[in-house]
Amino acid sequence: ISNDAKYIKKVNSEIMYTLNLIIKIISFIIIPLGIMLFYKQFNIVESNTYQNAVVHTVAALIGMIPEGLILLTSTVLAVGVIRLSKQKVLVQELYCIETLARVDTLCLDKTGTITDGNMEVINTVEIDKSFSNKINEIMSSMLYALNDNNPTFNAIRDKFGNKKVYDAIKSVPFSSEKKWSGVYFKNEGSFILGAAEFILNNNIAEIEDELKEYASKNRVLILAHSDNDFNGEDIPKDTYPIAFIIINDKIRKQAKETLKYFKEQGVDIKIISGDNVLTVSNVAKAAGLDNADNCIDATTLENDEDLKQAAQKYSVFGRVTPQQKKKLIIALKDQGHTVAMTGDGVNDVLALKEADCSVAMASGSDAARNVSQLVLLNSCFDSMPKVVAEGRRSINNIQRSASLFLVKTLYSLLLSILFIFINMPYPFMPIQMTLISMFTIGIPSFILALEPNNERIKGNFFINIISKSIPAAISVVLNILSVILATNIFKLSIEEFLTISVILTGYTGLLLLFKISLPLNNIRKVLIILMSSGFAAGIIFGREIFSLALFNAKSLFILMFLLILSTVIFICTLKSLGKLINKYKTRSPK
Repeated sequence: ISNDAKYIKKVNSEIMYTLNLIIKIISFIIIPLGIMLFYKQFNIVESNTYQNAVVHTVAALIGMIPEGLILLTSTVLAVGVIRLSKQKVLVQELYCIETLARVDTLCLDKTGTITDGNMEVINTVEIDKSFSNKINEIMSSMLYALNDNNPTFNAIRDKFGNKKVYDAIKSVPFSSEKKWSGVYFKNEGSFILGAAEFILNNNIAEIEDELKEYASKNRVLILAHSDNDFNGEDIPKDTYPIAFIIINDKIRKQAKETLKYFKEQGVDIKIISGDNVLTVSNVAKAAGLDNADNCIDATTLENDEDLKQAAQKYSVFGRVTPQQKKKLIIALKDQGHTVAMTGDGVNDVLALKEADCSVAMASGSDAARNVSQLVLLNSCFDSMPKVVAEGRRSINNIQRSASLFLVKTLYSLLLSILFIFINMPYPFMPIQMTLISMFTIGIPSFILALEPNNERIKGNFFINIISKSIPAAISVVLNILSVILATNIFKLSIEEFLTISVILTGYTGLLLLFKISLPLNNIRKVLIILMSSGFAAGIIFGREIFSLALFNAKSLFILMFLLILSTVIFICTLKSLGKLINKYKTRSPK
């Protein structure tokens, strides 16, 4: 299992993929576009100086780079890690917070997840009366010889002790794959402890009814005997049952409430365990899983195709081997699901490694903790909803803030292409882009990104941010074209052209900020007022710093008219493009 888990798993993160995609696209475009724009700006008659060409080209290139977006994303996720640490959750991979919030299928191991892992042997039921006085000595000697260390054996050890009574000649330790362990004692024969289905195989019929009765309420192990030695690590011939070992595995108090939460959130729950399917089904039912009766014994699945069909059809799986757990996760992922896996044992390692998001209990094995992306330090399953809530806050807020950054990237890109063909200076200078970015992107994005937000994650991250960004970016481009038209008609100076362009672009950014802040709360109201006031103060009192022109009556009248026109353009663009984007969203696959 450890060897099979030694591979590097690709991070499943829409945010990381989208940000990398944006950076790649910009990296390919920015150099050739910058060269062409510089050539055009240098050859404009009105301002054909090297300094002016450099300044306006730099403004265009800076605008295309969504500077601060990567920092914002890392900061929001880092804050999420800190918040989760207060809930006793250790985050071992940054982007797993996002992945868990997107999960639509949650696979749970029974022991240590739904149950608390504190097992207790509550009864020993004799089958073969000839061993009545020897079962305690047999069990004690087996535990002494095997020295296995897991919750099941610890519970058995608490009941029978750990003492050498018989001389062990050969021992076969427990394995999750074969689901039994055994010892061959001198003059006593072989004793095997484990799952009845794996020990007795086809000879289970004589105790099947009694086994089902006990398994419907508790976990049941069979103690079997044979006079023969083990054949390598195979069960010896003529093995027959001598006793049932009945173990109680308590359900966590919070399990029912947690499963109910995931059901309400539309997450499909699947219980995957190595225990008897009846035991697992009844534990699932007691924990509040609605379709707990929809169960299957994994030993009946003969091939991978059967397993793929079962993954889609059933909710509870019993007698699952570690390899089958992994194949179930793969099958669910192949069917288009985003899968999370929780577990605590070595037998869960392969499935944990394969899952999109893996969650381990701190009380579990070292191997399970090492391969998992999240570790519940208090081993408390009810921490899961808090992790989902934190993931939603992070994704929704990054999504909203990223749309602000992307607006600037899009309109800078479109304007750079347009001004290769327009015989006028690019409408911004770097210092002016700083003024616009500060009050419409930088400050608002960080404040909005740290707000509480528990809305469900809907749609694709890239489509969601681009759908908000495109209408505002088109509005800015149309505003600049209207300023160019007004400049040519009313013979405005280059300084007035730049100043009106800055004001209209900042105004459109504030309109978008208002739009994505809906519904307004007190924090968002104060934010919009402060950003609008700050932008206005920068224009009025920072005229010399930001290279802005002083308005006369004519240019002021034109500005007021264009501000009204800008509002109309923004609303119309938002509605018309919004309808087209929504149609695309509904037609595109999930």
